Amino acid sequence: MQMKTLVLAAGLALATAVSGCSTFGSYKVFSSDYGSRTDAGYRLPSIPIYKVPKKYHRQIVAYNGGEKPGTIIVDTTEKHLYFVLPDGEAVRYGIGVGREGFEWKGTARVAAKREWPVWTPPAEMIRRQPELAKYAGGMEPGITNALGARALYLYNKRGDTGYRLHGTPEWASIGKAMSSGCIRLMNQDIIDLYNRAEVGAKVIVK
Repeated sequence: MQMKTLVLAAGLALATAVSGCSTFGSYKVFSSDYGSRTDAGYRLPSIPIYKVPKKYHRQIVAYNGGEKPGTIIVDTTEKHLYFVLPDGEAVRYGIGVGREGFEWKGTARVAAKREWPVWTPPAEMIRRQPELAKYAGGMEPGITNALGARALYLYNKRGDTGYRLHGTPEWASIGKAMSSGCIRLMNQDIIDLYNRAEVGAKVIVK
């Protein structure tokens, strides 16, 4: 499904990263913001971002879809997540989505945010993958943790959806459908989204 309400300037692909970001008119591509860093005592490795298609690099794009600033929109077909900004713009991130049989769509809200979260696989996942039983009590935070550097927990009117927006050390999975339903971002991107998004933010998954 194409998101007709989201438009990227035609020349954006010509922009090259300089000093943290590059500009094209009022647009920015943050291709050089994927270096290594220390965060809360953890050392995040750099991402070989040149191996990730440019369309999945974090960037500012035009937006005229009518959702208010602070809203998160997930396009599972195009593998993009948008954080709506004021003045007709949005931050666009590349994402990985649920593989066949694990897709989901709907509206939720960010009920909680966690830095370097503990990951606890649900019982049904452990039944499918018995090797995960060792994490039934929770996988300790760290650079190999399945939730990465940050997680945003999604709830709807029935409570916890079980789905998360989270980081991943598996940068090569961005742009692909291979998760168990959660929406994954590169760790440097989930940190950026975490800093922007507020608890209570509306999340639309299409």
